[in-house]
Amino acid sequence: MSQSAPILLAFVGGVFLALHGGFNSQLSEQLKSPMLTSLVAYIVSTVIAFLAVTINTRHFPSFYQLKDIPYYLWFSGALFSVAGIGLYYYTIPKLGISTMISIGLFGQILFSVIAGHFGWFGLPTEPLAYKKVFGVLAMTLGIILIKNT
Repeated sequence: MSQSAPILLAFVGGVFLALHGGFNSQLSEQLKSPMLTSLVAYIVSTVIAFLAVTINTRHFPSFYQLKDIPYYLWFSGALFSVAGIGLYYYTIPKLGISTMISIGLFGQILFSVIAGHFGWFGLPTEPLAYKKVFGVLAMTLGIILIKNT
């Protein structure tokens, strides 16, 4: 199976996250509150997601399937999402979008390399290799270059 489509979609997703950060950091400046901006973003996102689910979902999980889901999965992703997004909205006006996104991406990559190596979250292990270490170091250099230009 070709990786071209997923790679393109991942790239577009990254562009969308940068756009979302840019627009919502402006809203945060106007509202004078990154957390209020997060609330607005999540309310609007909920409405859009509800419409998408209504249009696209043909089979909903049963009560028994829902009951078997570990309780922490219902809130842990949302908790980290609200905190992370709130931090984006707070730091973009202070650091600039390219610096904030590059540092945020560095945090994601560093954590994902560690989590992948140990197979955290029940995901397949991805052993640490010299290429990955070099990639993290190259990204660090890239952030330094972005920040100091």
